Amino acid sequence: MTTQTTSEAVVEPSAPAARPQGPSVHMRALITWLAIFPLVSIGMLLLGPIMEPLHPVLRALLLTALVVPAAVYVVVPRLMAGHGALSRRAVERSAQRAARKSA
Repeated sequence: MTTQTTSEAVVEPSAPAARPQGPSVHMRALITWLAIFPLVSIGMLLLGPIMEPLHPVLRALLLTALVVPAAVYVVVPRLMAGHGALSRRAVERSAQRAARKSA
């Protein structure tokens, strides 16, 4: 670790700000599944009768062309934000409990 000196004082480089840790890969997989499953189910119910005469591969292509962007750009970000809010509240409650016990 290097120090920078000025004519008045020694300045230590500041430590990088701690970034909050994101959800684990398992939690991200669950959140993604929670986004995809309802979208696929609703898509199949709404588009099933319309796409029935089409080849199954073409049906899957059309359904995923609608579901994936909806999940990636709308649903997953909202679920991740909700997870982050819940995680922050849990950490705050835990810190409050720890402060009460130590007081």
